[in-house]
Formats: sequence, C-alpha cells, structure tokens
Amino acid sequence: MSVVLGVKVTPKAGKDEVVGWAGTELAVRVAAAPDKGQANAAVCAAIADALGVPKSAVRVVRGHASRHKLMEVEGVDDAALERAFGPRETPLL
Repeated sequence: MSVVLGVKVTPKAGKDEVVGWAGTELAVRVAAAPDKGQANAAVCAAIADALGVPKSAVRVVRGHASRHKLMEVEGVDDAALERAFGPRETPLL
C-alpha cells in the first residue's frame, strides 16, 4: 500500500518541518538548499519522520527540481496521512 501526494517545498528555511496542508499540497520547510538533491533528501526525511516510516519509503516521483513535487510514500494509507497531517482539502471541480 502507498499514497501519492503533492508537496510544496520551501528550501533554506530555519528548520526542517512539515507545516500541514496548504490547499491540496502538503507544505514542507527544509533548512537545506536546493543543491545536488539536498533539499529533496531533507523533504523525504521530514515526511518519513512525521509518518514514522523509514526514509527509504518516501521518494520524489515528479518535480525533482521544482518546489512543487509529487511524492510517493510506501507503507501508509490515506488514513495515516490524515492522522499525521489532518484532513486534505479537496480540489475545486
């Protein structure tokens, strides 16, 4: 089982933290700069820590060089995301 979620990343922040849902994307701040994958690794680690899964369970599917990423998390379901980050907002149709 796995979930796919949109993530909005703010690099060069004061600390690594998952802020919560910003619309339909999960807002994540990381201290790392967007250089040589450092920010991507920090985002994966922050999400993994918040969900209690290994870092290897979180990966960037799309948007490696963008602030807006599509991430996949193995070993969790939508209910686990909601417990950790609150309910997702549904997109407007």
